[in-house]
Amino acid sequence: MSIVRETIGGIGQIAQSMGVTLKALLTKPLTVQYPEQPIAVYPRFRARHELRRYENGLERCIGCCLCEAACPTGAIHVEAAENDPQHPTSPGERYASVYEVNLMRCVFCGDCETACPVEAIVLGHDFELAVYDRDGFLLKKEQLLNPKVPNVVVRAE
Repeated sequence: MSIVRETIGGIGQIAQSMGVTLKALLTKPLTVQYPEQPIAVYPRFRARHELRRYENGLERCIGCCLCEAACPTGAIHVEAAENDPQHPTSPGERYASVYEVNLMRCVFCGDCETACPVEAIVLGHDFELAVYDRDGFLLKKEQLLNPKVPNVVVRAE
């Protein structure tokens, strides 16, 4: 009698495990073929820094250095210079002649974004930060003003 019970119990467990396998086989895969398909990120996702411009082409950064002061790790370095009245770089009296972000020190906290009074620095959605040498982690002003378009879809929270 016990051999029959064990056989029936074993057949039931095999059927149960085959049910789990068939259920997993029929569901849609979770994998995304990344370079071809965009990855979905949340709107508040913080990745690579970007310096923004106004619609007329002027830089938003006025060289106030508040982002540098707000950075808890000291990853941002700003040097301000006086604006040329004939050919202004930004709408204020000063502009950032040097703007550097060291990604090896940055913790992507967003304090620089919060501290900026003119919303010049933002943390975008570009998460591809891999480089071949350490110098690539130091983002200069030209790289920050011309960000590449990330292959992402912003989804609702």
